[in-house]
This record gives sequence, C-alpha cells and structure tokens, in this order.
Amino acid sequence: MNATSTAKRSASSKTEHFDVIIVGAGISGVGGAYHLTKQCPGTRFVILESQSSYGGTWLTHRYPGIRSDSDLYTFGYRFKPWTGAPIATADEILSYMGEVIAENDLGRHIRYGRKITSARWSSSDNLWTLQATNAETGQTESFTAGFLWMCQGYYRHSEGYTPEWEGMKAFKGRIVHPQSWPEDLDYAGKTVVIIGSGATAATLAPAIAGASEHVTILQRSPTYFIPGRNANELADTLRELNIDETWIHEIVRRKILHDQAAFTRRAFEEPEAVKTELLGAVGAFLGPEAVQAHFTPNYRPWRQRIAFVPNGDLFQGIKSGKASVVTDEIDRFTETGILLKSGQVLKADIIITATGFNLNVLGDIDFVIDGKPLNFAETITYRGMMFTGVPNLVWVFGYFRASWTLRADLVADFVCRLLNHMKAKAAKKVTVALRPEDKDMAVSSWIDPENFNPGYLMRGMHLLPKAGEKPEWRHSQDYWVEKDQLPEIDLDDAAFVYGNAPEAAADRSRVCDQSKAAIRDRLANVH
Repeated sequence: MNATSTAKRSASSKTEHFDVIIVGAGISGVGGAYHLTKQCPGTRFVILESQSSYGGTWLTHRYPGIRSDSDLYTFGYRFKPWTGAPIATADEILSYMGEVIAENDLGRHIRYGRKITSARWSSSDNLWTLQATNAETGQTESFTAGFLWMCQGYYRHSEGYTPEWEGMKAFKGRIVHPQSWPEDLDYAGKTVVIIGSGATAATLAPAIAGASEHVTILQRSPTYFIPGRNANELADTLRELNIDETWIHEIVRRKILHDQAAFTRRAFEEPEAVKTELLGAVGAFLGPEAVQAHFTPNYRPWRQRIAFVPNGDLFQGIKSGKASVVTDEIDRFTETGILLKSGQVLKADIIITATGFNLNVLGDIDFVIDGKPLNFAETITYRGMMFTGVPNLVWVFGYFRASWTLRADLVADFVCRLLNHMKAKAAKKVTVALRPEDKDMAVSSWIDPENFNPGYLMRGMHLLPKAGEKPEWRHSQDYWVEKDQLPEIDLDDAAFVYGNAPEAAADRSRVCDQSKAAIRDRLANVH
C-alpha cells in the first residue's frame, strides 16, 4: 500500500466525537443549533447535512413559484423577526435562514454533503456511532455522540411520489415531478397538465401559466383553499407607528396563532359554516358553478392541510383562461396526453405529477440498538418526540394544522431542558418506557385517519411508531395544548429511565423487556 492510500484510509477511519449530533440543516436543525448555543452553552455539537447547503425543503424544491403555505410570522423562528410578506418565496426563506446562521455563528458547526448511512447505539458505551459518506471525497466518515437530534424532516428528498399509470412509457412528452424539477425544462408556449390538487399544484399553475400555452390542473378530488392578500394589516399598521420589529413579530405572531386556534376549533365544531365561508371566498373569484364543479371537497375542513393562495393568483389564472381545472380520474396515458375515465382527452407536451412525496422515517438510516436492527414501527412514541427502547434520541415532527417551526421550537426547548437535566443527574442515558399504569393502555396508529388523512400519511402509516391512548404516548398535533404542556413535562416521571455506563442491569432489563416482548404483543393487532 502506497503512502497516499495509507493517508486516505487513515482520514476515512478517524472518528470525531460530539456531545450532540443534529441530523439535517433545514428549518428544524438550524433552529435546534441556535437553541443549543443559547440554552446549553458549551455543548459540543455538529450538524450533519446530506445536501450541499442549508435549507432542507427550501433548497431541494426548485420548481417555479415555490413558496410557503404557512405565514412566516409563525413558520419563522420565534427569536428572529420576520419583516417581509406573510407568504414567502423559497429564496426569501433561505435568506432568512442564512441570516440566522450568520448572526449566531452556526456555520462552523455544519458539515455539508454528509449522507448518514447507519446509526448504532451501544449501551456499553452509552454512545451513538454514525457512519456518513462525504459527497466530495466519497469517503466514509465516523462520528460519535451521546445524543442524537433528528431534524431531517419526514419525506424522502431524493425522489417524490409518482403513481404508476398505464401507458406512461408511451407518452412522447416529458413527465416531471416538482421535487425533481429539471433546470432545462422549457414550458414556454407548451401545453402543460399538472396532476394534483394540493399546495404544489396551486403554486405551480399560476407561476407557469403566463409563459405556457395553457395549464390544466387535473385533480381526482377537490381541495380547500384560503385566498387572501399576501399582507398583514396589523404588521403594516405597527410599522407605520414605528414599533420595533421584535415587538411587531411577537404581537403579529400571537394574533395569528389566536385566529388560527379559533378557525381550527370552528372547523370541528361548525364544519358546515366554515365550509361555506371557504367556498364563498373561492366563489368570489370564479362564481358558484366553478366552485361546485371543482372546488367543493367531499370531506370536512382540516382533514387535510388547507393551502393559502396569496392574492388569489390561482383563481385569477383560471378566470383569465390561461389555466383551467378538470376533475376526473386517469384511465391511461397516451402518446400525446392523458385519456380520462370520462372519455375526455387532455393533450399535453409536459405532464407534471404534483402527486406528493414518500414518507421517510428518520432519514432512511440503518438504525441498530445494541447489535439488533431497530424497527420504529414496533415502538410507541412519547409525545411524538421519543420512542420506547430508543436511547438518547429525539425526533422533530411538526404540526399539520399549524406551522412546522412552532413545534421545532417547542421540541428544542424540551431537548435542551432534557440535556441539562441529564447533566445535573450525571446521567449518560435516557430512554422512555411504558409505566406500570400504562400496561393496559390501548395502542393505535401514529395518527387517527378519521382526524387527518393526506395521501402520503396513509401510504406510509405502517412505517411510523405507534401511539397510545394517553396524552403522553401520542403526538397530539395541537400546538395550542402543547405550548403549555411540553414545557411542564416532568423529566423525573417514571416514563423516563436514566442510566450510566456501565448501565444498571435492572434498568436495561426494564427497557429491553418493554421495547421488545411487551410492546410487540401490544402492537400485534394494530394495523
């Protein structure tokens, strides 16, 4: 072996140690890093990010018009005032995140181009060992940490979800998924069909309608939308009064959260009234006939996410004739377009499959606990953050009916409090385990499909951890409850099992028993 080969092997086999490893430099990971520096000063941490830069969703999605579907007063961090329009473009969000990184010197903690392939926990050492591939060198790098903070999101960034339709290979045009938008795609003067009815389709259609010959949104069933001005009158008024932006951010944030809570409550308590209001807002642009034909969902409001349409741009595009909506089902693709089950044919030069994404549980990483492969579907979640039998790990999974970052901030507070609590107890390990009073608790799927049922969740429910009927053992999806409950979690509750190296045999036995035989029996009849 020559000297160069020896040096490369030595470099690839070196292991770096940190107190905490954060996985992902998206909105959750960058926020988590900020909170670590403020609430746990002196913590040695690194962020491992598989992409070439920060941003997560806002980096990987590059389709025309990409924007937030949540207001940035609540999607933005609580500690960093947002000064732009409520609905922001991807570039604006990336700029905002870049400011957070620069202002808090977080860049030195981030390693880009590190794709984690495996994560192994050793109870003998009370350490996680991660293997990651360096995209630039191709080498495998090794990292160890006492605590793992999963901020990688919940879908596979490398590929979106596209159903298999008959005849797709026969189509002579281009088929594109928005998540893999090609830089060379020229839609100018082309006839475009967008398959889908969610926020992505509603964003893409008006963004490309001006340049294309015509854009048709093909949907199997309608979705609820909220059209409105992309402005916040309260924020504008406060700026006219020269109020400090920090105060504006907090005041407007609280007002939006108050209004969202009222809207969500009404969606459950008086769904027909809310439905009438939502349809009426769309009808103001398109009239009642179009609303009845293409914008009246067959489910009550908030069983799926409701997208905000800034300035009603989607509906303005339809009204102008540059875009249209067809509600039907696909029979098959043809050489020149799509044949629908009604017999109608949609001609197309380009077909865009805005059909969602693939659910991803903890980054497609090969997890092993003490030499045994981990199946997250055989665990029970603690408040949607931790999992029975999985030591020193917290996952950030946000809200369906509120901004993701709201929960990312709450979880960050919890992680920092837990780390400080472990330090005070001189504990090297913490695992959640069912308590004696939980032994007869009913167990079900991660979330009740009768309550919230988007396609990506239904397709991937079998991959997710299970939930218990007690509040401690489920992800409530209710920010307005969790904002009070999560800060009050008793970290000395029996659900938390602490240990040190070498681990106490009784502690190991209790956690192992519950995470294997007892929990597996409980889950046997859960589908």
